[in-house]
Amino acid sequence: MVHGVPDAAESTSAAPRRQVDAVLFDFHGTLAQVEDAVAWVIAAAAACGSTIDRGKATILADRLVTAGRAGGPLPRRVPIHLAEHWADRDLYEHSHRAAYTGLAATVSTDVEGLADALYERLLAPDGWLPYPDTEPTLRTLHDAGIKVGVVSNVGFDIRPLFAAWGFDGLIDAWALSYEVGRTKPDPAIFLRACGMLGADPERTLMVGDSPADAGAVQAGCAALVLPAAEPGRPNGLGASLALAGCAG
Repeated sequence: MVHGVPDAAESTSAAPRRQVDAVLFDFHGTLAQVEDAVAWVIAAAAACGSTIDRGKATILADRLVTAGRAGGPLPRRVPIHLAEHWADRDLYEHSHRAAYTGLAATVSTDVEGLADALYERLLAPDGWLPYPDTEPTLRTLHDAGIKVGVVSNVGFDIRPLFAAWGFDGLIDAWALSYEVGRTKPDPAIFLRACGMLGADPERTLMVGDSPADAGAVQAGCAALVLPAAEPGRPNGLGASLALAGCAG
């Protein structure tokens, strides 16, 4: 779904194709996906010195995801003692950690320290899987001289992940909610990203996977909303290259 970009029929008979000088990308669900939930639990337990068989890990993973996993579906309920941290999770690092470790702690387990170990997986490159088309898309834009920014509702620094993957040199600016003090779909975070890049919003494309990313339209940008894919599967990022006027 493309917002603010004329379709093919319009572009052939009316205004010329929109020119793009910069592309903004969402992080989770757009450039990378969290690791498989069972692998997440097994790895976190191992970090605590415990070995969990796959059957037990599968049951535990299901309960933890239901309770609320960062990068997973929204929790069915948030305990009252975590409500404030939950509301602020994308604005403050301490609230992000407290919200997700607190939710994990609501699930009974005999692995001491598991809630914290699960959160630490979120901060590690191994806890994420970049989509197969992420690196080629970013590199094509970079090589074409198009500025690239990451705009994310997130409560921790994702730059080390990109550095570990070798992608950091392909990103020109980072508008992270906990640093900017605004969350998508607030137009201010998109305008901040454009300012960091020195780009006119009218010549900027935002690529994401949710209605919040489409909020970029209110800032004057075009928006391409793609469906989030499973880890390891292409998710259509190449469509951004066509809109930016780059060969895929």
